[in-house]
Amino acid sequence: MPADLTRLPATAPVSDVTAVLERDGGVIVENLVDETTLKGLWDDLGPALDGVGYGDSSFTGQRTKRLSSLFARSRHMERIALDPVYLGAARDLIERPSTNWFGRQRTDLAPNVQVSITQVIQIWPGETAQPPHRDDIAHLLPSPGPTNRVQIMLAMSEFTEENGATMVYPGSHLWEAERAPRPEEAVQAEMDPGSCLIWVGGLFHGGGANLADDARTGLTLALVRGNLRQEENQYLAVPREIVREYPEELQRLLGWGLCPPFLGWYEQEDPIRLLDG
Repeated sequence: MPADLTRLPATAPVSDVTAVLERDGGVIVENLVDETTLKGLWDDLGPALDGVGYGDSSFTGQRTKRLSSLFARSRHMERIALDPVYLGAARDLIERPSTNWFGRQRTDLAPNVQVSITQVIQIWPGETAQPPHRDDIAHLLPSPGPTNRVQIMLAMSEFTEENGATMVYPGSHLWEAERAPRPEEAVQAEMDPGSCLIWVGGLFHGGGANLADDARTGLTLALVRGNLRQEENQYLAVPREIVREYPEELQRLLGWGLCPPFLGWYEQEDPIRLLDG
């Protein structure tokens, strides 16, 4: 039997979360989000989710609803994106320097992180298990390799074995590219509402089959290296007037900033200035 996922409290040091992610590829952080934030997310996103149809493939799910553009739909997304545990772990793993030379001057440069995708995923009764996959496939990244993506799945409802809790393959972020996952190697990320699963882009995972009577609802957000293209185009998903309402740290996470050393400029300046006034 595969090892179960490590569970940490929301008060755990970021270094502990990072260490588990490096070892296992995924970790459950319990009670990360309070009931007020959870209710706010449901109030903001629930009505729109009700109007969304099911997917049309085994990957997107033929009994699964997906709602995107979440930063345009709920200010409560700020609480998720700027959570010190999640954001801290993502920065620890992604913002690692590499050595570069400018003439005879040696310098260490590190990327920053940016939002890549946001989505509410609601798995309805009768849905089959999603094929296990690595999210790094979005950027055609080789495996194993450096961490380029760190993702969170917040349980908006109870996640159980019966209702389709996310299937995770611990340690698979370290497997060679030719190593395929086997069903018996998976464990399910069972969680209470408000808890979350955090995982790296190289980890095999997938939505579980829903054999219960009620839907399973989760909210996911991915952070990636700032020099990679966003999976969900945040410049189109979040109108500029809404971006202006967020704090500067989040504006930069949405892509309105430079990635070191000089990626993403506008008229040779930091694009954050376009949000002024």
